[in-house]
Amino acid sequence: MQNFEYASPATLQEALGLLGSQWGEADVLAGGTDLISLMKDYVQSPKRVVNIKGIKELGGIAKTSAGLRIGATVTLDELASNALVRAEYPSLITAALGVTSPQTRNTGTVGGDLCQRPRCWYFRQGFGLLAKEVENGENRYHAIFGGPARFVSASSFGPALACLGAKVKLVSSKGPRELPVEQFFVSPRDGNSREIALQPNEILTEIIVPASRGAKNATYEIRQRELMDWPLATASVVLRMKGSSVESASICMGHVAPTPWRASAAEKMLAGKSLSPDVCEQVGAAAVQDAQPLSGNGYKVQLAKVAVKRALMAAGGLKA
Repeated sequence: MQNFEYASPATLQEALGLLGSQWGEADVLAGGTDLISLMKDYVQSPKRVVNIKGIKELGGIAKTSAGLRIGATVTLDELASNALVRAEYPSLITAALGVTSPQTRNTGTVGGDLCQRPRCWYFRQGFGLLAKEVENGENRYHAIFGGPARFVSASSFGPALACLGAKVKLVSSKGPRELPVEQFFVSPRDGNSREIALQPNEILTEIIVPASRGAKNATYEIRQRELMDWPLATASVVLRMKGSSVESASICMGHVAPTPWRASAAEKMLAGKSLSPDVCEQVGAAAVQDAQPLSGNGYKVQLAKVAVKRALMAAGGLKA
């Protein structure tokens, strides 16, 4: 990797003062599970690396009037073992434990998971986010929804947090702003865009998850291998019940599009129905009805359908 300046600030304001106005001037280091790889591969070569792990105000998990605050530097292990999260947000627990490497769970952070760059091998080899080579190339792990970008969002927590209506807090030297997680992820339209709404002079400081208020939620992931592998398709769901019927539903798929992919038609289809294996099967089919697979990833349509079905059954307490 190229030489770089290293800074380890003690406060958020000090860290913000070390960032630049353009990408490439500085990059934020938290767990380092993604940034170090990007630097080794020369995909990113920042002039300065700003380590934020020592900033205490960016850590911790706490219940607040707005719901649950998760600090950006909270590790995946911290999240998975937290009693508040376990009690109300099983969808987040499944996403955290889906990262099976103990080393990654001990070092990787929730904020870093949301900000990580695409794992697309064309992007990682320098072809950019809109690599045309994907269309007729090696695309078995690429998107079946969205466009023109064909990489898939690598975030484990993105789909679950989007379903839960969570927000991220982004802070620059000019002040803070809050953004729904669903709007934080962006499908780039040109080679100069990024896949998240974070600006080069901003730091993601925390995630705010609304109180669950009894809503049922679950995540289901499908992998080729259980160890050290990214999912092929995932689905997260949130169900708000009225008696035995679904009053409203949120369904979001992961690893099938450049952003966490909301299944709006499937959500509407589920409203007013009672959960059963047959209903879950039908809703899963509705979730993938607009899929547009590439030459080598048609199998993902079936996997995404099954992921939605199984997530719904898990949330409703139904046995497979």
